[in-house]
Order: sequence, then C-alpha cells, then structure tokens
Amino acid sequence: MPRTDVLLADPRVVAAGDRLGRDLVKAAVTAVQQRVRDGGLAAEAAVDAVVAALPASAASLHRVLNATGVLVHTNLGRAPWSAAAVDAVVAASGTTDVELDLATGRRGPRGEGAIGALLDAVPAAEAAIVVNNCAAALALVATCLGGELVVARGELVEIGDGFRIPDLLVSTGARLHEVGTTNRVTLADYTAAVDSDTGAVLKVHPSNFVVRGFTRSVEVEELVGIGVPVVADVGSGLLRPHPALPDEPDLQSTLAAGADLVLASGDKLLGGPQAGLVLGRADLVQRLRRHPLYRALRVDKTTLAALEATLRGPVPPVHRMLGTTTGELRARAEAVVAALGGQAQVDVQVVESSARVGGGGAPEFELPSVALSLPAACAEPLRHGSPPVVGYVADGRTLLDLRSLDPADDGALVGAVRACR
Repeated sequence: MPRTDVLLADPRVVAAGDRLGRDLVKAAVTAVQQRVRDGGLAAEAAVDAVVAALPASAASLHRVLNATGVLVHTNLGRAPWSAAAVDAVVAASGTTDVELDLATGRRGPRGEGAIGALLDAVPAAEAAIVVNNCAAALALVATCLGGELVVARGELVEIGDGFRIPDLLVSTGARLHEVGTTNRVTLADYTAAVDSDTGAVLKVHPSNFVVRGFTRSVEVEELVGIGVPVVADVGSGLLRPHPALPDEPDLQSTLAAGADLVLASGDKLLGGPQAGLVLGRADLVQRLRRHPLYRALRVDKTTLAALEATLRGPVPPVHRMLGTTTGELRARAEAVVAALGGQAQVDVQVVESSARVGGGGAPEFELPSVALSLPAACAEPLRHGSPPVVGYVADGRTLLDLRSLDPADDGALVGAVRACR
C-alpha cells in the first residue's frame, strides 16, 4: 500500500496541492489508496491515478458547452461574458481602487466607472445605481418609495422556480393596488387608483407570460403626468432597440417615453454579470442610494468591473449570437461534420432548428438556426463528457444548436461528438 506521505510528496501532487488546496488532494489520495486496497489498482500506478482523479479547479462548477439554442439560459448561468469582462474580473480580484481616489489618497466613490458606462450607454437616464439582481432592484424601489403600488393584474406574474412578483412586493411592506383584469387594463383604471397613499405606478415585464386575443395594456407614455413616479421593470436588460427583437422593451426607449425609473437585469440581453440596474431621475435614484437597504444589496468589485467592461468593451457574445446568420451557422456545422470525418461513432446530420433568447426575453420570438442532429441516446454521454455538452432531445434525436455555442468551442464540440458512443 503506497503511504500517504509518499503520495503527497510526489512533485505532481505537490503542484496540484498548490493549485487546489490540501483537502481536495488528500481526498483523492485516500480514494486511490482504497482502490489499491480493494485490488482494483496496482500500487505503482497510484500517483498517476491521483493526478487523474483531481478536479480541474477547486470549485464544483463545470465549464459547459451550451448547445441548447437558448442564448440566455438560466440553468447554464445566463449570458456568457466577453473576454474583456473576464479580464476585468481577473484584474479586480486582487487589491483594487474600488473605493479609493488614487489622485488624492482619500476615499472615492464606489462603482463610478460602471455607473458612468451605464449613463453613457443610456443617455436618457440622469443617474443610476447597481444592486445584485433585478429582484433586489424591485425590492429596493418598493421599500423606498413606500405606500401603495399601483400595478395591473396581468403583470403580477410568476417567473422561474416559483418566484412571484406580488410576493416579493408584499414582503417589503408595500401594499398592492391591483387595477384592470388579467387581459385588459385602461388608463382610467390607473388614474382612478392613484391617490395620496400611492407611492408609484409599477409596470412589470411579464417575462415568459403572454396574453393574446381580447387584450389591452397601457404604455409608459400614456402614464406620464399621472402624478406619481412611473417605474418600469423592463426585465431583460436590452439597452437600446435591437433590430432582431423589435417588440422587446429597452431601457433607453422606456426612459425616453417618460418612465421615471427603469429596472433591468445585467446578465441577460445586456450580456454581462448578474446585476440589477436602476436608471432614471436623479432625485429618485439618490433616494434609493441613501436608503439603508441599498447597503445590503450593493454589488462587489468584480461585478462592477465585469459590468463596466461589458459596457465599454467589444460586443458581448449574446449580441454576436443574435447577429449570426444561418449561412454562417450552417458553414460551422458542416465544418464540424467534416472535421469528424469517418471518426464519429454515431450518425451526425446537419439540420435546421429554432433558437430562443431565453431569460424571459422575447418569449414568442424564434431565431432560425442550424443544429447537429445525433441519436437521442447521445444526450446523456455528451452531458458527462469533458467538457459537458448540453443540447436537447426532439423527435427522437439529440440536437446541438450552434447559435448558442461560441465558435471558439467548435473544436471542443468535435471532440465531444467523436467520443460519443
């Protein structure tokens, strides 16, 4: 039986300990010793087995190739970051000037760079703050503006994992004044509800919920002048109108239409880190900033760095995915098949498919796409591969949609399909 101290002293294991920490390495050593004890492994192969058993990192999260066709997939971490955002987080992970003015040596404003980038990207906003997600932004607004919130019944929705907007609002102590019906609400409904107890009129992006047929809603521009702040949760974080998503609300247009505050997510169509964005009137933003709850909801230095780099840097991956043509996707798919040659263990075909935005954005909008089609039995081994590949099964076939996959990962996809049996 190889001794523990001998295995831990091997140079390769020592290097792994420096990278992963002693506990993970010791656990791998113990597991290998048990294999030797059980007779399933030769003692002289123990060091190689320990090195092979060690994880790639000290964290349990795995890099995954997103071939689902859902560009902003909540289960896969939503928006992938740009290289600029990744570099910014690495730089910010050490000691930084997050609250230090290097020119004076005194305390400086926190997140000034990220806030400035937001205001440059959304010029209709007078001021902005950033909290840890859009739900936090909504909770902060409901707490700070206080009193009664007027909201249409059709916008009191439930989104992923059983999260209900009205439950969040009520938990802050706010009172809800519901107006209209599930399918129809008018300006007169809002006007009749606003009184001295009203803190704000709230409009909520319905996420994946859509009502069709005999419907009516009131747009932000119709609510201007109603006498209280109009707050619009636009959800998906689209900064400005996008030609591929003509019906998706965006921050710039919503503020220009007269909203006093807009709320959005940073990790959806904006393409950056998880964050809740609040932009709008300077006096209202300052009220939120000075509220004690803001301190509990503010983001850390790495989020500020990633957000600023996303806004200032190159086009984020999500926007590249939106703009990719089906011709480009088909060329990539055919290149993957060609690279496989006769080495693929399974039947691989190139087929047309439909991709989606995801994350509650543009719920009825489908993007024409191209996928690799494999037998349904491939779905599980692909998920267990290195790296894991996540697609979806439809009509008895596993589809790997290329619109949601970074072109830089096409080579890794070739290897994953080649290994599929």
